[in-house]
Amino acid sequence: MKKQLFIYGSGRHTVPFLKYMAEATGKSRPNICFIPTASGDDKEYCIRFYEVCKHINVMPHVLKVWVNSYEHKETFSEIISRMDAIVVGGGNTLNMLAIWKAQGIDVALKNAYDKGTILGGGSAGSLCWFNGGTTDSRPAYLSIVSGMGFIAKSHCPHYNSEPTRRPLYHENILLEKLSEGYACDDKSAIHFINGDVHTSISLDKENHSYHVYKKDGILIEDKLSSKVIQ
Repeated sequence: MKKQLFIYGSGRHTVPFLKYMAEATGKSRPNICFIPTASGDDKEYCIRFYEVCKHINVMPHVLKVWVNSYEHKETFSEIISRMDAIVVGGGNTLNMLAIWKAQGIDVALKNAYDKGTILGGGSAGSLCWFNGGTTDSRPAYLSIVSGMGFIAKSHCPHYNSEPTRRPLYHENILLEKLSEGYACDDKSAIHFINGDVHTSISLDKENHSYHVYKKDGILIEDKLSSKVIQ
């Protein structure tokens, strides 16, 4: 069973990236679920997901955490187990992971990953799958957050759009506060299969993904060869 992750730099929904995820499931009309926990189940974010999905041959779903047992009779694990693809939105990574742990969503996602469901997303939705990275989830300044470690590398989203992200990521890898890892510009994505890079894609020629690591005390940033999709 292939374990698949598809991550990109920005949390914005786009037709090409969601279409890629849908096609990676191998299903003719897959069930794809958006999890907007990091944005507090933002209504407009969910509406945008449904709008994008109108252009793709999928069955869209949204898993919200601000629910109660009177109105919602299906557990989070049951919902997740029915999905072919799951996309996680941007927002506050730290708060999202805390809620997931309290609700057992982290365990359900790991079970889905192990069974072949393709998981992914952008921003908080890309960072959460790795062992750690930089986040704006706390007040005052960017800091380090630990992820779920589905891939034993670090990650940096928004690599080209937020000026402090790139140098801080480099610094933390050099100081070994973060392991080697992968960075994505906002319109670039990486498809991992069984923990290894399978494909790097982007929405234009200006956005890229990178393997970032330290060698002999020097920071190395290798640009991944990308295929442009639209």
